[in-house]
Amino acid sequence: MSLRIYGNRSLKTLPGQETRPTLARVREAVFNIWQGSIEHCRWLDLCTGSGSMGAEALCRGASIVMGIEQSAPACRVIEQNWKQVAKPDQSYQVLRGDVVKRLEKLSGQQFDLIYFDPPYRSELYVPVLNEIATLNLLAPDGELAVEHRPKLTLPDVPLTIVRQKRYGSAALTFYQPQ
Repeated sequence: MSLRIYGNRSLKTLPGQETRPTLARVREAVFNIWQGSIEHCRWLDLCTGSGSMGAEALCRGASIVMGIEQSAPACRVIEQNWKQVAKPDQSYQVLRGDVVKRLEKLSGQQFDLIYFDPPYRSELYVPVLNEIATLNLLAPDGELAVEHRPKLTLPDVPLTIVRQKRYGSAALTFYQPQ
């Protein structure tokens, strides 16, 4: 199975339901909202899945794309997808493992744009959002987008909600540092 991203590029995806690719309209909405911020940005993709968001960021000029994904087969697909679209002056890295533990290892780094799309029924929202805030992973003028079920109330965390959008069965909440 494959999906298409910016520039009509085809990406590989995993068979079955192990990962849930970001809906095309949600992906398009995120990149429309962030269109003026992507070029030369440092992008962090959490619960990366097939890597479509990071691949799209690379296609649109991000300088650095980093992803964290638990699944080994998904990491192999992400590597292939990002290698296919990255230009020589761009860097990318996929970190395999538990997202909260891997975030701890990023202490001291900052990202301009962070996209977080965990499995909707996971218990990752509170620990990941708190870790992002505690470790100062979001650059001072950066923004974090969290994909979730529309009816989910996100936890109160030390970040500021700047906008919320709904796209059918998916919703996005955008945060900036306090």
